[in-house]
Amino acid sequence: MDTVDPSGVLPGPAIVPPWRPPLPAPLAQPRSNCDSGCLPVSSFHRRVSGLRRAVRAVALVGALTSGLALLPFLPFLTGSGRHAAGRWWARAVLAAAGVRLVVRGAGAVPRRRALLVANHNSWLDTVALLAVSPARMTAKHDIRHWPVIGVLATLVGTIFIDRRHPRMLPATVARIAAALREDGLVAVFPAGTTGCGGAGGPGHRADNSLTGRWRPAVFQAAVDAGAVVVPIRLSYREGANGPDSTIATFLSAESLFACAFRVIAVRGLTAVVTVEPALHPDLDADRKVLARAAEGVVRPYRRRPAPAPAAAAGAPAPVQDRLDLAA
Repeated sequence: MDTVDPSGVLPGPAIVPPWRPPLPAPLAQPRSNCDSGCLPVSSFHRRVSGLRRAVRAVALVGALTSGLALLPFLPFLTGSGRHAAGRWWARAVLAAAGVRLVVRGAGAVPRRRALLVANHNSWLDTVALLAVSPARMTAKHDIRHWPVIGVLATLVGTIFIDRRHPRMLPATVARIAAALREDGLVAVFPAGTTGCGGAGGPGHRADNSLTGRWRPAVFQAAVDAGAVVVPIRLSYREGANGPDSTIATFLSAESLFACAFRVIAVRGLTAVVTVEPALHPDLDADRKVLARAAEGVVRPYRRRPAPAPAAAAGAPAPVQDRLDLAA
């Protein structure tokens, strides 16, 4: 697997020039342009029965609300206990939705002082990250008002990013840096919004996920705190060996409930978390170069052409799955 040499790609000053609001609207308020054209045509994915959907819906509500029941006990748990409770809850949510979790890649998630940066496709992304790492999440301010999830996110210390007020961005970056200095793990989605993801399988009609670049501001927090940056690719596929699918994509004009019901209707949906080797920025690293380096590690997967059938037949898998949790 290709790696990035941080010493060769991260030059530049460490001084951060001040943000100069008002910023242009596309920068201040990123918006997803994913619509129904991003989804596979219905004939290319298998659905579960109506009874199974109902069971999954009830189980999913139960798993989500069980997080509220855990909150009173968290102050009495050790740090490792809280982390274990968070992983248990996240994996319970995935299992209730009928989603299998697979962790792959040549890298490993550090246990301290690391900024996890990932592409953003679905509401499941946050759950998948929590299932493999006890990271403190960042999220757009809108999520604070989501039912159940918003309450949980607030109570567990999620760092909310108010995209409506760009002048608050430096303070948000400072909070992320402070959390990293305390030897914490913080997970961010630098694109600022969801994209369609990388789907090359049959039935895929559009991919609008490459229109937005990763925003460099949050990377300054890693530079200031002396933290490593871990690029993570999140993808979803139907079946154990199927191609990447956009079926779990959160569309710009739909509700959380609509996306959740689409997810629980799919048979054999798998969330794949690919952890790449960490980048180690110097104290004088340029956040913009660091953002491009991390993005370049994650995004090439979507641009590589599929291998020819003759070459692919019988070829060994390039990366072995490290974790496979069946729903």
